[in-house]
Amino acid sequence: MDKVILVLLMSLGASSQPLTDTPRLFSMAVNRVQHLHLLAQRLFADFESSLQTDEQRQLNKKFLPFCNSDSIISPNDKHETQRSSVLKLLSISYRLIESWDFPSLSLSGGLSPKLSDLKTGILLLIKASQDGADMFSESTTLQLGPYENYYQNLGGEESLKRTYELLTCFKKDMHKVETYLTVAKCRLSPEANCTL
Repeated sequence: MDKVILVLLMSLGASSQPLTDTPRLFSMAVNRVQHLHLLAQRLFADFESSLQTDEQRQLNKKFLPFCNSDSIISPNDKHETQRSSVLKLLSISYRLIESWDFPSLSLSGGLSPKLSDLKTGILLLIKASQDGADMFSESTTLQLGPYENYYQNLGGEESLKRTYELLTCFKKDMHKVETYLTVAKCRLSPEANCTL
């Protein structure tokens, strides 16, 4: 799969014409994000199962995490998602994946290369879309700082809280990207029913 992305990337650089294999690239991106979302769910479930019942209840009651990516403006509900353009959904998906460039390094499962591949694929889809080539000028590139307390060596409850927050946010963001890419892919097929 990674070879196909590389070939598409090379063909994009060699030609100013739009990609002709956009449906296939969409399928690859949706498959990759579905895999990442399932991985995020598994990491979260494994973390929860490693906790004592009391610790798990405390985390669930105490902490409603503010995710680093919450500052990325995205559709509020399924109706707004369905009304959003393909380019907007791709742009939001790219920014959500980009927000995990640094935090993913602390999560297990070799996530960083998988996220990087997905980000490359989404960027290719953006460039293949109308007016997408200028979407990421230097002035619009998202600059998110690391998660709060990321650098600190925390112990006990604070370390559990930080891990819980990262896994919760990762799972939430992968679900969003999966939804946005699925809706965008569905729009390529005029006869498809793209309702959520």
